[in-house]
Amino acid sequence: MVATKPNAKPSILSRMNLPVINSYTVMVGLAILVGVLGGLGAVAFRYLILSFQHLFYTRAGDVVTLTDAVPWFRILLAPVIGGILVGPLIFFFAREAKGHGVPEVIEAVVLKGGRIRKRLVAVKSLASAICIASGGSVGREGPIVQIASSIGSALGQFFKVPPARMKILVGCGAAAGIAATFNAPIAGSLFALEVIMGDFGIASFGPVVLSSVMATAVSRAFLGDYPAFIIPQFQLVSPLEIPFYMILGLLSGLVALAFTVTLYKAEDAFDALKIPEYSKAALGGLCIGVIGVFYPHVMGVGYDTIQPALWGEMAWWLLFLLVFLKLLATSLTIGSGGSGGIFAPSLFMGAMAGGGFGSLLHSIWPDLVAPSGAYALVGMGAVVAGTTHAPIQAMLIVFEMTGDYKIILPLMLACTLSTLLSTALKKESIYTLKLIRRGVNIRAGQDVEVLRSISVREIMKDSVETVHQSVTLKQLLEMIPTKSQTTFPVVDSSKNLTGILSFEDFRNYLFDKGLEYLLVAQELATENVITIFPEETLEDAFKKIGSKGIDTLPVVSPENPKKLLGIVFLSDMVKAYNKALISQSIRSVTGYSDGE
Repeated sequence: MVATKPNAKPSILSRMNLPVINSYTVMVGLAILVGVLGGLGAVAFRYLILSFQHLFYTRAGDVVTLTDAVPWFRILLAPVIGGILVGPLIFFFAREAKGHGVPEVIEAVVLKGGRIRKRLVAVKSLASAICIASGGSVGREGPIVQIASSIGSALGQFFKVPPARMKILVGCGAAAGIAATFNAPIAGSLFALEVIMGDFGIASFGPVVLSSVMATAVSRAFLGDYPAFIIPQFQLVSPLEIPFYMILGLLSGLVALAFTVTLYKAEDAFDALKIPEYSKAALGGLCIGVIGVFYPHVMGVGYDTIQPALWGEMAWWLLFLLVFLKLLATSLTIGSGGSGGIFAPSLFMGAMAGGGFGSLLHSIWPDLVAPSGAYALVGMGAVVAGTTHAPIQAMLIVFEMTGDYKIILPLMLACTLSTLLSTALKKESIYTLKLIRRGVNIRAGQDVEVLRSISVREIMKDSVETVHQSVTLKQLLEMIPTKSQTTFPVVDSSKNLTGILSFEDFRNYLFDKGLEYLLVAQELATENVITIFPEETLEDAFKKIGSKGIDTLPVVSPENPKKLLGIVFLSDMVKAYNKALISQSIRSVTGYSDGE
């Protein structure tokens, strides 16, 4: 018999014995706390980047200005040193800190009940800050989203909130990160609801908005209440410009698609290199350094280069060139194992592509076409929409970053066309494609999400009726009527699993009296046992049962596949699935689980 484990410790919230309304009030309080901590985390992360910039370039500030004041070899070596530090930090301490981070947050929400490792806050902060400060061509938004989401998850784990509410707290963190970064509370809320959670229900909407507002308030207290970019007042000069903005939307969709494809091609190329994993970031840093010696505009976050593009202060040929160089530099940084976001690079490429396109148009029809900065602004939103497949969030974030509403019609048009084109050519966004490459399909539907959200450990029975391998058929026939099971794991003297025995295995011998004392359980049992581990999901269990037409799965230890930990029955799997579906349906309507 396998020992029965003690009952799981109830959550802090459940031990408070609060009525439903007060329980939700506590959840709102946690959402506000996530917003405050997420805002503080975003501010601290920005200061951390500035601190590392002092180490790499002797002072902090705009990358182009910094690189003008240092010798060329320092520009070349800074990203290499950054890679030397970042590679081992990620490899040995938290490999999920590699890359842009948002897909990992989505995966945590969809498949892991919102659980994110607590150490990720520190590792992601250090790795991304070093990568950006040294010149890595990545943004700070993705890391801040992952950091703030980790804070939300850590709070949820501390208070032992149910998985449904843990996911909401992770979404609150994501909203807080975007809101604090861009001084954009509406865009932060929409990012969490549209991209991270895919849920606009009232149970999610309220806490997410509160977190976003609180994070913005914290950010403004430390960094001031300013838009991310200061721009002239743009407007639609003539309705005849509409076709031009439509073309820009399609062009932006192609840029977004090229970025998505190139990013993962670069990742595949570095994965194929036969060198230690932790050394690849340094090689990527060397490539960035070579590009940065000639065009430092592509290093770092890139906002200092976006600003003059919005004011029309850059030549059209340089704008177009920087689109391709930034695409290459960001793909090399992330593909090699660097840590940072893709949001700022998307804004950068959109500004350059739109600015170059607008500059050419304005030189031909100066009285008919708005200044190139207007097209740069629209291009920013359109490329973001094309890469993330989230046009609403892209429109709002550009509006909030600039405070310019007069250009909203061209912005809406270009974002929509960019999204339509990019989704037509490639179904997955830059975020979901990373998950698909891992075999994670978040669009598989509600049923699959439910199956993947339940672990075998949650539904397995610890108390198992076993049969010793030396028991005779006679003893077996006498024993079965007294047992509640019809299928029995067969074990040896050390309690190791050696087979599994069901009624079908010995039914043909029931009336053969001559074999009652000769046949033993091991001879009757099926030795090739289909087993499952505790951390596998209900989806895995159904696949194993369905493939063999069985109704029982022994649960074994990953460290010792012969060590029996428990057993899972098909009837319990169906009950757990049905209960989870009902709970999810209740939450979608009321915001509460059926157990609250």
